[in-house]
Amino acid sequence: MTEQTLAAPIDDQDRQRGFSRYQSLLIALLAFTQFTIILDFIIMSPLGAILMPSLNITAGQFGVAVSAYAFSAGISGILAAGFADRFDRKRLLLFFYVGFTLGTMLCAAAQSYHVLLLGRIVTGLFGGVIGSIVLAIVTDLFPLHQRGRVMGFIQTAFAASQVLGIPAGLFLANHWSWHFCFAAIVGVSIVAIAVIALAMEPVDAHLRLKQDKNPFHHLIATLGQPRYTLAFAVTTLLATGGFMLMPFSSAFTVHNLGIDILHLPTIYLVSGLFSIVTGPLVGRASDAFGKYPTFVFGSVVSVIMVLIYTHLGHVSLATAILVNVLMFVGIFSRMIPSQALMSAIPDPSQRGSFSAVSASLQQLSGGLGSVLAGAIIAQEPDGSLLHFDRIGYVVVASAIVSLVAMYFVQRSVANRAGKRVV
Repeated sequence: MTEQTLAAPIDDQDRQRGFSRYQSLLIALLAFTQFTIILDFIIMSPLGAILMPSLNITAGQFGVAVSAYAFSAGISGILAAGFADRFDRKRLLLFFYVGFTLGTMLCAAAQSYHVLLLGRIVTGLFGGVIGSIVLAIVTDLFPLHQRGRVMGFIQTAFAASQVLGIPAGLFLANHWSWHFCFAAIVGVSIVAIAVIALAMEPVDAHLRLKQDKNPFHHLIATLGQPRYTLAFAVTTLLATGGFMLMPFSSAFTVHNLGIDILHLPTIYLVSGLFSIVTGPLVGRASDAFGKYPTFVFGSVVSVIMVLIYTHLGHVSLATAILVNVLMFVGIFSRMIPSQALMSAIPDPSQRGSFSAVSASLQQLSGGLGSVLAGAIIAQEPDGSLLHFDRIGYVVVASAIVSLVAMYFVQRSVANRAGKRVV
């Protein structure tokens, strides 16, 4: 197999729109894998209102626990980048998935804040790399004109984690203990590991390309590519906003919006159901109308809804649900086309290392955003959060800058493809 084939150029590949049976199975398997990884991370946000009083910790300490995952994931991404293109991607996926599951076991067994913090660090060291491996697998096996739809289906894992995972997790936490949430994730992760081992074929065609034998040199070569610099910067900006809002969303919803904690699962359930429909539609739109135009739409919606959300006072449950649904429409309309567009940036021999570095920057910037948000906000004695609107302004500013920067990323990809819009 040649490097040109592995590159999956826009115009040189078979333009067949459908997926083969194995491709459909692979998409479902990767989506399920992402489901467990995303659920493990985002479950911390709705559990915040339960964890903080249970472990007797402050909002700042909770922000550190959330960002610990991100920082450890960022470090492991850099360390793994030099080796990411030197192994079968299936084996890499299994290795890091097993480590992620062991870290989640530690969270499930935690009886104190420090043990939970250690569990988040271990989970981040392994789980933070899995997303980049999934992206590299998708880029290796699917041409660019299909990647919007593939990313759309895979990102439904985010929605599924809300529809199935978060309500179930909150039910377990409300009726038994928050420990059961992590124990359930361990159970489904073990199932996913077994399916990957048995059903997934090796993904090793990239090993036939010329590789730098020194992992450190391979990492430096990736970091030193001028074409990648802007993509890395956009990745950093995109991560900052989400990590600033998400960790404190449940506490803000309960204490500032006046929504009873028992109604939190309803908000996540309805938002997730809409996102399951939105994800594939956004993927199709990005393939049909262009990745950047779809990203622009998502950015506009996100800016408007973030400003509305962060300035809300006490509202009805219906209003809270509507605002969350529209926010997630904006988030998905940015997330899916940006990932599809970024996948066209790296050379075939550097896809793994590029994805690992991108994931690392995403986690590190996200962790920094979470800590920054924890420093900006303050908590009243009744639990309500102060200065949440200031976080909204930072998120909006990062969205506007990323919109401009993404234009130049799109132009670079389009010029290489000989098109105006991809």
